Amino acid sequence: MSEAFDRWTLRKRKAQEGGGADRVQKHRAAGKLTARERLESFFDPGTFTEIDPFVTHRVEKFGLADRRPPGDGVVTGWGEVDGRPTCGFAQDATVFGGALGEAHAMKIVKIMETARKAGVPIVGLNDSGGARIQEGVMSLGGYGEVFFRNVTLSGVVPQVSLILGPCAGGAVYSPAITDFVIMSEGTAQMFITGPDVVRAVTGEEVTMDALGGADAHATLSGVSHFTAASDAEAIQLARRLLAYLPLNNLEEGPVAPAVAPPESAGAELLRIVPEDANAPYDVHEVIERVLDPGSLLEVQREWATNLVVGFARLDGRAVGVVANNPSSLAGTLDINASTKGARFVRFCDAFNLPLVTLVDVPGFLPGTAQEHGGIIRHGAKLLYAYAEATVPLLTVILRKAYGGAYDVMCSKHLGGDLNLAWPTAEIAVMGAEGAVNILYRRDLEAVPPAERDAARARLVAEYRTEFLNPYLAAERGYIDDVIDPGETRARLIAGLGLLASKRDERPPRKHGNLPL
Repeated sequence: MSEAFDRWTLRKRKAQEGGGADRVQKHRAAGKLTARERLESFFDPGTFTEIDPFVTHRVEKFGLADRRPPGDGVVTGWGEVDGRPTCGFAQDATVFGGALGEAHAMKIVKIMETARKAGVPIVGLNDSGGARIQEGVMSLGGYGEVFFRNVTLSGVVPQVSLILGPCAGGAVYSPAITDFVIMSEGTAQMFITGPDVVRAVTGEEVTMDALGGADAHATLSGVSHFTAASDAEAIQLARRLLAYLPLNNLEEGPVAPAVAPPESAGAELLRIVPEDANAPYDVHEVIERVLDPGSLLEVQREWATNLVVGFARLDGRAVGVVANNPSSLAGTLDINASTKGARFVRFCDAFNLPLVTLVDVPGFLPGTAQEHGGIIRHGAKLLYAYAEATVPLLTVILRKAYGGAYDVMCSKHLGGDLNLAWPTAEIAVMGAEGAVNILYRRDLEAVPPAERDAARARLVAEYRTEFLNPYLAAERGYIDDVIDPGETRARLIAGLGLLASKRDERPPRKHGNLPL
């Protein structure tokens, strides 16, 4: 019996050594935690249960017959996050650079299948050089198996990817399919082909960070949803994110103690949103006074900043928030904002999170770059996402709602359940100046040039008074009520209370055809 225990102890110790003391020391010197340290800090203390620590690869060639580290470069298992069960894996860059082979992939697939059967989130802590070249097509097959599970689990359990080191080639596609990507600054990169290949093919000189670092993917590509300063911060961010999400698509979002804004918050809304329809303001200040203060966890904060999306709480209940931000591009919808909003709306709908939409939008961003870039099909994604959603949909028009963007931003026509407007709301095809220039063009041409500006100003004022208001829409039931801004929070809470049991059956189908 003692000999068996000695063998077991030796194997366990080897499994926990990773790539050896030298490689572990070099890994830590780069400011990175080891795979096991990452999992231990991610899960609640003492809750992590490892599986498959003794799995090894089966390759005989290229000198690998004598290199069979237990675990094969990835640590897998489950534990608890704030007392709630979660599955996870962490790639070990000290073993074969974290490269994925057949056995490595099998371990990830196994824990993903466990997450599916248990109905709990799956979180991947990625640090991988890509496919293990020595295993050839077996490595590629392993990636295919992982990708297939990513798609199978999509909309079933939340999938979160932390990028904590260089991830290249196939190593980036699995995170790209998951719901959220968190990147650590300085150590994380994501790219299909690295700087050497880029240089050879295109002649471009680029660093790893400039090509695929956390800042590049947070501000330019939109691949990353959150940026963290370190491994530890990324891990805590993942834990905070999970606190807003249900364990699976059959459960409701978690509820936390409600936090009410100060009594002055309602009156401050009138100051924050200017009466001048062209004056900018930061919609974050509105969110802070309508939703539970301090509860907003913004998604893709640095990309497509003209649209704010994120998770927050309304009277303690987790909700998704979508809001035009007039401080960036006047709050217009462009290609990136439409794509950003559509994916977030669809995630919330998949996981039973009600959506609160705050509208102040002058329309879609004009220009040849937008038209040639496909604003038609990209803008249609947001429209499609709202029309497809069956969760409670609550919309408040704060100021402008012009043109097709009025429809797209969760209007009553797309299925909005509770559509409210402030008295400052302007619901129209376009702004007063543009409308007057079209409607009264011939009349103004007949006015003497010296009097034309005054005549135009008078017509603009008349048009604004008669048409740029919420009452025409309210008369037709497109707006359920025009409310005092100070009542916004209370009305949303009441609406959410009623709609918590919402059921909206749609015609049976395999799936829709989302515009791409």
